[in-house]
Amino acid sequence: MSSSSAPAILCAGIAVQDIVMRVEKFPPPGGKAMSDEFMVVSGGCAVNAAIAVARLGGSAHYSGPLGDANDAVSNQLMAEMAREGIGTHGVVRVSGAKAPVSAILVDSEGERMIATYRDRGIEAAQAPDPDALVADKDLLLADNRFAHYVRPICEAARRRGIPVVLDADRPTVEDDPLFGIASHIIFSSECLRETTGQADLAAGLARFVPRTKAFLAVSNGPGDVLYFAGGSLMTLPVFRFDVVDTLAAGDVFHAGIALALAEGRDEVAAMRFGAAAAGLKCTRFGGSMGAPQRAEVEAFLARA
Repeated sequence: MSSSSAPAILCAGIAVQDIVMRVEKFPPPGGKAMSDEFMVVSGGCAVNAAIAVARLGGSAHYSGPLGDANDAVSNQLMAEMAREGIGTHGVVRVSGAKAPVSAILVDSEGERMIATYRDRGIEAAQAPDPDALVADKDLLLADNRFAHYVRPICEAARRRGIPVVLDADRPTVEDDPLFGIASHIIFSSECLRETTGQADLAAGLARFVPRTKAFLAVSNGPGDVLYFAGGSLMTLPVFRFDVVDTLAAGDVFHAGIALALAEGRDEVAAMRFGAAAAGLKCTRFGGSMGAPQRAEVEAFLARA
């Protein structure tokens, strides 16, 4: 545990500026849709998670590549993280590069369509001193969008003996080295299906049992979370909410799990806490800006 009362969580991976518009329904190919609400917010798996960790009461820190000092979007992302109380000492500013930007439509059912611009120069960045980044942290939460960037940080965290929670969001290969490093792997359903070629999530998750000693789970939107415990496949029902916007819900789920683990809860209790936080986020439009405060999650769980 860090010297402060709140666990220090390092969120490593992608940062994106999200331009989010709410529409009644998605336009057909070549068509148009009118929006009566939009927001420009911080996004990307790791930044969304850091925002959620901070709001849930953790000491949140972010490490990832951004554009250079002249990039307005990167500067806006840095300013927003500062407003949320997120430490940004681990940010790498890439010379001549620009931060990623996503255009996102959210329909009346809360589902979304996303188009993302990403500067290829960002993808080559590396953290100069991974061991220093994790030296005073209690847990690392990493997404796999920039695997080249996060892998050395994950290795440093394991050398230090702290948990590494991997947000397996980007489809990859079954022998991805990150799967052998992480202590906890939480797949999105899309990542697991595309990585394994298995439509059945239970079958896909089972393929990783002999490949890693990590705790394994997969989220499935409004469906049950599947996970392995003691060699057996288990299910954790999620909470029911009136959904407005699912954008960033998975990232809030991972953030809740990471913080709860760092506070000493077991995996099932941690996933339940994360599911409550993610569900509350879904009741609000605006991606990461809908991440709930700690008191809201605790009050909901007390009633559940």
